[in-house]
Amino acid sequence: MRRRGFLGLAGAAPALGSKFVDSCGCAMMPQAAAMSGPVGAAAFEKVGSKLRITNVKVFGVSLTPDSDRPYVFVKIETNQGLIGWGEGTLEGKAAAVMACVEDFKEFLMGADPMQVEHHWQSMYVHSFYRAGPVIGSAMAGIDQALWDIRGKALNMPVYKLLGGPFDARGVRGYYHLRARNKDDYPRLREEAKKQGITCFKSGIPGYYEWIDTNKKISAAVASMAEMREGLGPDLDIGIDFHAKTSPSVASILVKEVEGLNLLFIEEPCPPENVKAMQRIAKRSTTPIATGERLVAHYGCRELIELGVADIIQTDINHVGGITALWKVGAMAALAGVSMAPHACEGPIGALATVHVDAAMPNFLVQEICSGVEPGLNEKVWAEWLGFPAMRMVNGRFPLSEKPGLGFELKEESLKKYPFGGTKPMARVFHEDGSVAAW
Repeated sequence: MRRRGFLGLAGAAPALGSKFVDSCGCAMMPQAAAMSGPVGAAAFEKVGSKLRITNVKVFGVSLTPDSDRPYVFVKIETNQGLIGWGEGTLEGKAAAVMACVEDFKEFLMGADPMQVEHHWQSMYVHSFYRAGPVIGSAMAGIDQALWDIRGKALNMPVYKLLGGPFDARGVRGYYHLRARNKDDYPRLREEAKKQGITCFKSGIPGYYEWIDTNKKISAAVASMAEMREGLGPDLDIGIDFHAKTSPSVASILVKEVEGLNLLFIEEPCPPENVKAMQRIAKRSTTPIATGERLVAHYGCRELIELGVADIIQTDINHVGGITALWKVGAMAALAGVSMAPHACEGPIGALATVHVDAAMPNFLVQEICSGVEPGLNEKVWAEWLGFPAMRMVNGRFPLSEKPGLGFELKEESLKKYPFGGTKPMARVFHEDGSVAAW
């Protein structure tokens, strides 16, 4: 392009609502919002709905004062009385996400909430620096709330808007295996049979050096073998290494446990080390699962393209909401990769995940951080929502016929559990004081 032609294009920028400050385009003057909504809204004034966002609220909710994962809930209000709820809970960074949601209010006030994809793109692209877990979680809370409104406006549950259900029986799930010792396995096996539960997930004991001792590796293998023997051959078992193992240690473990017929091994090494994960996967006949720490569908591209993972576990509260989780599922399906989303935060994100699960042909199983017996969390959720959220019936999470995400929530009910502030996640160390992964 000739220089004069380029300058001609640059000179047209003010007509688009921007004004260049310097020739590289690195800094622009602030844009004025349209009379009827945020920047860019004017182009859509003659299309879309008459719904408009009138308020965006964010709530920090601590079930216990020292919780490292206070719930972050987002509430979006509209001019026609429709309300949407979403969740952006991020372990160890609650206040940062809440501040980010406040930053995004400027993107939303006065906008049409039905334009979910447009808003997702604007938050992601116009943040300039690509989303990490804080931005991804803030976007997730907003996106879920927008889909909730969309479903309510169209009087349909979200999973039907996405083309579901794929399985009318509901969404297959698993609980965490909460056993004090091997003597608990027979009881849990019988309880699982009674409730129709078909799958559990557990982990491996301790923390591991980059090259560890035979004693520690043997203990990990024995723990997994004991679990399989205690639960029997009919229950599926997933084992979460939680990135505690190096590629070298993980490569030994995946070979040692091949005969246990595990459903998957999760995060056998830190998820950002894709090439190392690939090396482990090549040595394993057990399916490899990972992805809970990844943000946006872009963050999953390399794993999927390289054939590293058999199962993707992105978390709806971090990956960027329903919009992003749906895209990850579609990308994975093209490569013959299954989906088993992570969900270890609050009830809103978990319920939203079930809607996406129900419309994914490559869905495998849904996590919930709970056991066969409900704990304090589930009792509070039922208190808020009026039903036992994320409790399986015959081994599956039921599908609601209610519009949107299928629940109503009152602000007042959250006041019983005021925000206790951000608390750091666990920090673990090896015997020599060096930092251990977990």
